[in-house]
Amino acid sequence: MAVQSEKIKKPSSVEILEMLAVRRVVQFVKEIGLNHSCFEGDSEIVVKALRGGDMFSSSFGHLLRDNFHVELFSLSSCEARVLSKNLSDVKLEHASSPPRGWNSYDSFSWTISEEEFLQNAQIISERLFSSGYEYVVVDYLWYRRKVEGANADSLGFDVIDEWGRMVPDPGRWPSSRGGKGFTEVAKKVHDMGLKFGIHVMRGISTQAVNANTPILDITTGKAYEAGQRNWSSQDIGLKRRTCSWMQNGFMSVDTTLGAGNAFLRSLYTQYAEWGVDLVKLDCVFGADLDMYEIVTVSEILKQLDQPILYSLSPGTGVTPELAKAVSGFANMYRITADDWDSWGDVASHFDVSRDLASANLIGADGLLGKSWPDLDMLPLGWLTDPAANEGPHRASNLTADEQRTQITLWSMAKSPLMFGGDVRNLDNATYDLITNAVLLEINSFSSGNKEFPYITNGTRSWIATGRNGEIYLAFFNVNTDQTVMTAMTSDLAKVLPGKNLNSCKCNELWSGKDFGVLNQSLSTAVEGHGCALFILNCS
Repeated sequence: MAVQSEKIKKPSSVEILEMLAVRRVVQFVKEIGLNHSCFEGDSEIVVKALRGGDMFSSSFGHLLRDNFHVELFSLSSCEARVLSKNLSDVKLEHASSPPRGWNSYDSFSWTISEEEFLQNAQIISERLFSSGYEYVVVDYLWYRRKVEGANADSLGFDVIDEWGRMVPDPGRWPSSRGGKGFTEVAKKVHDMGLKFGIHVMRGISTQAVNANTPILDITTGKAYEAGQRNWSSQDIGLKRRTCSWMQNGFMSVDTTLGAGNAFLRSLYTQYAEWGVDLVKLDCVFGADLDMYEIVTVSEILKQLDQPILYSLSPGTGVTPELAKAVSGFANMYRITADDWDSWGDVASHFDVSRDLASANLIGADGLLGKSWPDLDMLPLGWLTDPAANEGPHRASNLTADEQRTQITLWSMAKSPLMFGGDVRNLDNATYDLITNAVLLEINSFSSGNKEFPYITNGTRSWIATGRNGEIYLAFFNVNTDQTVMTAMTSDLAKVLPGKNLNSCKCNELWSGKDFGVLNQSLSTAVEGHGCALFILNCS
């Protein structure tokens, strides 16, 4: 039968905090070597966190760096256990599964305000957090004043501090006044049980270089000094290396200089002080590659007390070789140009995701954990336009079939799932799609994800194995017209050696059709630009 979405009951603050604690504790249990299978049922776990006698005196979003004492009681059929340990002694893995959340770009371009952002965050905490959407990310130009003449590549409209660092535009982000930056916004996000992320650009802003601002030495709190002189922005900005698609905005810094490294340290130290949990560093990857900055920032993030997930963008022209060069330094990295709501953008992801899967880059080692090829945000629901000066005003242009194809491919390829629509106007069909339990299970827990190559007629297919031994087989019809697609059992055996394919019971997700027991082949008609997703349970 088709998976029916159920109406989500708003979780209480207690339930939100317990769900957060469960995720972190399960990883902790794995690290200390206990059998963790009995800790994986949400309804069967009770978590108590004690800090100063008040369970809710601090956000669980900071569980890893605060000095919490946790008692874990398993109420499942497993042997009863009581575990007590200081979690600050345990280093948990970054991005142990593909990160999931919301990003403001597809719906707000650069224009989002504090009020609009927090409205979206609140709804995400109430409706999407229970499906694993835990990051809320402010995309680019949060420091640009929204006034006449300002646009995505204008010069002279940004708000910078005395050290040349970007700070939120107080007109759009009023809580940033008085040098607070994003501290208040991050705290509110953490109090919702979510994690807070920001988009940042490569290097240093042209505006800071033109102003020749001094560079902060975080070890002294004063201007950076070396060689008996103070260093400034014009010493480190590389004007020959401006961002190719925002040439008035930013340029690389010279990371061979101590002053260049000091500037980057001052940036990311400030982000950590604000309470940032994810940084999306843009104009450093793909055709805009700046390997020096990627590595320098990775080393800086390793040294911070605040755990920060590291995302790289964009992904134009990415190859497996290029991905291998950066995967160990980051937690997620884009592998295509911006994905918008057109079929051409969706279809452009098939070849590159196949190539990176073949190179064993899905879930490879990354910064303090794992790394994931990122197929970009999901431009579904209520959107704006690329680089627009206005917020959400239109529905996604993708058809229902194309939307199912997109999120099915993203899930089978284990891409991070970052929803891009304005959740204040989240329709039921989009909600059901992005919270589909089967897709989210595949995205988080499947293995052996790769293209299934034995499909012809200009169509594509992917295959993966579930954590309980089930087989997921996806058909993608990239043709315009309806096409009959067939997988032979003998070909399935080639990519699943040792798997007993006798007596496999087959169900298809989107139609809800029961295909009975697998015999010599599995075949179905798939609409143009549509997909089918089979779940095979084999005895």
